[in-house]
Amino acid sequence: MIRDITIGQYYPADSVIHKLDPRVKLFSTMIYIIALFTFKGILAWGIITAALIAVVHISKVPFKFIVKGLKAIVVILIITAIFNLLLTPGDTVYWQYGPFKLTDTGIVNAVTMMIRLIYLIVGTSLMTLTTTPNQLTDGLETSLAPLNKIHVPVHAIAMMMSIALRFIPILIEETDKIMKAQMARGADFENGNLIQKAKNMIPLLVPLFVSAFRRADDLAMAMEARCYNGGKGRTKMKPLRYQTRDRVAYVSVLVFLAVVIVARIFCPWPQ
Repeated sequence: MIRDITIGQYYPADSVIHKLDPRVKLFSTMIYIIALFTFKGILAWGIITAALIAVVHISKVPFKFIVKGLKAIVVILIITAIFNLLLTPGDTVYWQYGPFKLTDTGIVNAVTMMIRLIYLIVGTSLMTLTTTPNQLTDGLETSLAPLNKIHVPVHAIAMMMSIALRFIPILIEETDKIMKAQMARGADFENGNLIQKAKNMIPLLVPLFVSAFRRADDLAMAMEARCYNGGKGRTKMKPLRYQTRDRVAYVSVLVFLAVVIVARIFCPWPQ
């Protein structure tokens, strides 16, 4: 389960998506999320699904590798579906027991929310899988550069996000090692009730936090030893420059958003 987390990992491949400017991918992800949580209707579902499948195919990232990241949120998906299914009022009630009821609106909301969460994980994972942390940092810093005029520490924010993304796969690997070591000593992370499972996580969380703080302290000391002082006056080894494919990608994303909006207006069912 730990190794199934794909957020923060980079999958190297020779594809058009990998070669796109990171600013384009950040903008596209933002538009995708907006479209995902505002669309309504079967037609809009079909448009977003077709666009997602096309981007996954172009990225040359194995679909199994992308879907693998969904295993880590299965519990969240189930809980979200149950809450929407049993706690949403509607016009037609199919079953009721106390405060819980199964309605037509509840079924539609549960299905819609599960689809949105799945598409959200797949879409955002695709961005990190096709973009290195350095590219994400440069793209985010360049995109937010106008905020420097109002004294927002853009470089510091971008650097913190880059470090956080770099630490995700490292901490996942560290967690896996600690779990195997504790299981070899007789620790049980699967059996027992909820309270027992929480207690059994203590031998895992304590060394994990110690390791994370140690790595953070080592990184801070290394940056201080190299006299790192932020982004003011610093140059980049690979400056970001827009290519023709980036402009085409911008136009494609805007066309995608326009089509989704039109589909929502003219095909609003189901609500």
